[in-house]
Amino acid sequence: MGVPRSDEAGARLVSRSIRASVPSLRAALDALPAPRTFWTAPDEATVVAGGVAAAITADGRDRFAAIREGVDRVLRSGDVHAGTEAACPRLFGGFAFHDDSGDDDVWADFPGARFVLPRVQVTETDRGTWLTVNAVGPDATADAVEDRLDEERERLAGLDAFDPGPPPEIVSRTRTTPRADWRESVEAAVERIRDGDLRKVVLAQALEVTLDRPLSVPDVLARLGSTYPDCYRFLVEPTPDPDRPSFFGATPERLVGLHGRTVTTGALAGTTGRGDTPAEDDWLAEELLGDEKNVHEHELVAETIREQLAPFASSITAGERRVRRLETVQHLSTPITATLDRDAHVLDLVEALHPTPAVGGLPPERALATIRETEPFDRGWYAAPVGWVDAAGNGTFAVAIRSALSRDTSTTLFAGVGVVADSDPDREWDEVQLKYRPILDELER
Repeated sequence: MGVPRSDEAGARLVSRSIRASVPSLRAALDALPAPRTFWTAPDEATVVAGGVAAAITADGRDRFAAIREGVDRVLRSGDVHAGTEAACPRLFGGFAFHDDSGDDDVWADFPGARFVLPRVQVTETDRGTWLTVNAVGPDATADAVEDRLDEERERLAGLDAFDPGPPPEIVSRTRTTPRADWRESVEAAVERIRDGDLRKVVLAQALEVTLDRPLSVPDVLARLGSTYPDCYRFLVEPTPDPDRPSFFGATPERLVGLHGRTVTTGALAGTTGRGDTPAEDDWLAEELLGDEKNVHEHELVAETIREQLAPFASSITAGERRVRRLETVQHLSTPITATLDRDAHVLDLVEALHPTPAVGGLPPERALATIRETEPFDRGWYAAPVGWVDAAGNGTFAVAIRSALSRDTSTTLFAGVGVVADSDPDREWDEVQLKYRPILDELER
C-alpha cells in the first residue's frame, strides 16, 4: 500500500535557475502548464509552478515514510545550479486527512499522498525573482534544461500583467449537513466526551456552491493575498487534465516548519468573531482569552503538540497565549519552537503531528473513528498537511483549513469546529459559518 509510485524514481535530476522578470505572479500562474502549484507563507518566498518533472504518490498508513523515500530518490543527487536557496529543487504536495481513502468521487483524483517536482517554477523573494527549470529522467541534459530556461524566461517576460477579474456569481448552495443533523451530531459527541470516551473531537461541514461560470483560482488566490497576507496560501492540482480539480486555500495554521534542527509550530484553537468597532473587537478578544471552553480546547491542542514533539526534541519552548486576528475571526494562538536532539526529516515531524487535536481530536484514534462515523462526506485533503520539502529534509507544512475544492462551476468549501464537554450546537454552527467566510467572501464580491 505505501510503496511510493514515482514517474522517474532514481533517475537523474538536472536543475537550472536564473534571475527573471515576470509582470506578475498572477499572470505567471495562469500561463504555466498544468498541473499548477502555488505556495506562499509568512517569511518565505512565494512560488508559482507548473508541469511535472517528477511525481510521487503513495497510499495507506505508511504513506509518510513512502513519500520521504521517494523524495530522497528524486533529490539526493543531480546536476543542480541555483542562485538562491529558495530556487533550489523542492517537491510540493500534501496528504489526505485519513490513512484510508473514502468513496467520495469528489476526491477521486487525489491519492493518499502526492508530491510534484515542478518542471517550471517562478520564485519571488525579497531579493528578486528567479526562474527554475527542472528535468528528471535518463534523457535529462543540461543543454536541454538551459534551452528551456531561456525559452521560459522570454515567454514569461512577455506576459501582460492584469488584475484579478470579478468573481462568478453563486447560483445555488447545498449543505451536506442540515442544521438538525448537526445538532444531533454535536450533542452525541458531547455525551461521549462527558462519559469519558472522548476528550475532544473536531466535526466539519461541507458547503457546495454552484457558480454561473468556472472559477478562476489564480484570481481567488490573488484576492486572498490582499485579505489574508499573513496566511499560508496554496494550490494543488493533481492532474494535467483540462477538467482538473483545484484544491486551494488560505490557512492561518502552520503544522510544522523545519530548518536544520530548528522546529517552528504552534497551537491555533479557540475562535470568536470580529467586532464592528475597535472597542468591540478588543472586547471580543478579551472575552476569548478568558473563555473557559475556548481556553480548554486550546490547551488540549498545545499540550498534545508538545507531547508529540518530545521524542524528537532536546528542548521545547511555548510562547505566551495570545489572540490572532484575521479578517473574519479571532483565534487563540500559542507559538511553539523546538530544537531537535538529532537530525530529522520534516516528513517525520509531519507524520508525528498530523492530525493535531485542532483538526482531529483526543484520543486520536477514537476521534478519527467518530469523524468517520459522523461526517456525511469524505474530508479528502481538507485539514491535512500541505507544503514542501527539499533535498536536505527541510520544509514547511500548513494545515489545509479555510480551503475549497473547485472543478468547473462547482466549488466545495470545508470548515470545522472543536467539540468539547461544554460545546453548544448553535454556537458551533455559527462558528462554522464564520470559517466559511474567507473563501465564500471571494465568491460573493
